Amino acid sequence: MYAVEFQTKVINGRIQIPEKYINKIRPYVRVILLVEDTAETPPDVINELLEYPIKLSDFKPFQREEIYERI
Repeated sequence: MYAVEFQTKVINGRIQIPEKYINKIRPYVRVILLVEDTAETPPDVINELLEYPIKLSDFKPFQREEIYERI
């Protein structure tokens, strides 16, 4: 037995397994849920955006000069 760790959202009581682990999953698994207490822990927005980036069709990153113009 080996462990796989990932973060995901529970939607309608279901947990989605990331694509990269689907082929490694056997018919039976042992599930242990570690739930963060959201009342005391602020959301980890940066890691969530890194994991699930927001895709915008008209996104254009700033050029270095544009960044320094704003300072």
